[in-house]
Amino acid sequence: MNEVSVVGPEGGETIQLGPTRMRILEDGSTTGHRLGIGEITIAPHTEGPPQHRHAEHDEGFYVVSGTVHFTVGDTVHEAPAGSLAMIPPGAPHTFANHGDTPAVILNTFTPDLYVQYFRDLRAMIAAGRPLTPESTVAVMSRYATEPATDFA
Repeated sequence: MNEVSVVGPEGGETIQLGPTRMRILEDGSTTGHRLGIGEITIAPHTEGPPQHRHAEHDEGFYVVSGTVHFTVGDTVHEAPAGSLAMIPPGAPHTFANHGDTPAVILNTFTPDLYVQYFRDLRAMIAAGRPLTPESTVAVMSRYATEPATDFA
């Protein structure tokens, strides 16, 4: 019989990254590492990571609530609840919540490579190292991801 995973509203693995919370819903262990899924809650008036590119995975963002601003290169997309942004490998991108209420997005990674990035950030914070753009980029580099310095 195939393994089935059902994660309830209080389940998953929660990682607090400053004003942003990642709840890992699927770490790839049920999908043969083909897919990872997380729920990201972004506090009001919060910027995401520096604009970056993934070399080895697609990333998807489904806006569950609030409005998220996705920056892709020089273009900003305002994405209200119900919007989907799909980011192929190589596309520069970041996200932010410029609104007055929290925003929630469902985040997918195909394959699941990037799930461990969030765990590494949690370990960095637990070790007393600050979460800065520079430290974030250093962790990104472990997962075939680099800053999009041409759009910094």
